[in-house]
Amino acid sequence: MDVIQSLLKHFLAALAYRTQKALRGAPPDFGAFRTAPQVRTPHELIRHMDSVLGYARTFFIGGKYHAPELDNFHDAIEHFHEILADLARHIEQGTELREITPERLLQGPFSDVMTHAGQLALIRRLAGSPVPPENFIYADISPDNLGPVQPPPARPDKIWPEAPDNYELRSN
Repeated sequence: MDVIQSLLKHFLAALAYRTQKALRGAPPDFGAFRTAPQVRTPHELIRHMDSVLGYARTFFIGGKYHAPELDNFHDAIEHFHEILADLARHIEQGTELREITPERLLQGPFSDVMTHAGQLALIRRLAGSPVPPENFIYADISPDNLGPVQPPPARPDKIWPEAPDNYELRSN
């Protein structure tokens, strides 16, 4: 794997990590939380993220992609990680990109999905369940781990003024 492939795959791993960080410890009804009319719920965001990554995959394999209509939030999250892993597999195997460069893949669909991972974290705060801060430079992000089970923060912020009263540092 060359440097560009390695960086793209690491970016996808960071995406898996940050998405799960935004979802870990969320209230059970978080998937249906709507901040305002016509604003995507977390469930709808995950399905959109799945769709964007599926679209990115078409630049490797051709065709069109439509995210499945999964009514269960947990199933939608699992499917998102399956698409993430399959996309990473194409990168690792050196499947040739069609019509775009790796740089455009990064600036387009990959960056779009990372933006949505940040939206999930923001929605958590609006739902009254903020995501604890950490120093992402030290996060235990592995290109071999693209699934929903991600490690806890390696260096969580010890001082967190916005922490809910029931927050315990070790719980995240």
